[in-house]
Amino acid sequence: MSKKIYQFEYQKYKNPSELSQEVQNLIEESKKAAEKAYAPYSKFRVGAAILLENGEILKGSNQENASYPVGVCAERTLLSFAHANYPEFKKVKLAVSVLDTDKDVSPCGLCRQTLLEYEALQSQPIEIFLHNQSGSVIVLPSAASLLPLHFNNEMLS
Repeated sequence: MSKKIYQFEYQKYKNPSELSQEVQNLIEESKKAAEKAYAPYSKFRVGAAILLENGEILKGSNQENASYPVGVCAERTLLSFAHANYPEFKKVKLAVSVLDTDKDVSPCGLCRQTLLEYEALQSQPIEIFLHNQSGSVIVLPSAASLLPLHFNNEMLS
């Protein structure tokens, strides 16, 4: 038997003003996206904004449904749209904002796996910025740090 330890580091900022103007703009767009969330059941409004390598910023929000499994998270709404409409451009930075809590937030397991898929597809990590209502921001270098021992396409070959 061998024992393995998984650890990762991240940065946490008190508010977006401590980050670059580019990231501040991205977070602001994710907040605007969260305002458009359709969340009548959970009242948990999430927005996401992604910066593409061409400089364009795209936005998405969570979309709930009375049949709960049908709902889609902001991250997956956005990543699907981004790839369907801009498959030739790499996804560089992703900001996720939650309007309805001061707690630190992070993507669900499905969103983590989806982020990993797009990182693998473009052979480049996506820097992630997680923002809550109180203004704090967690910065992660890649989705891989959020999902240890993740499943990927290499396991299928």
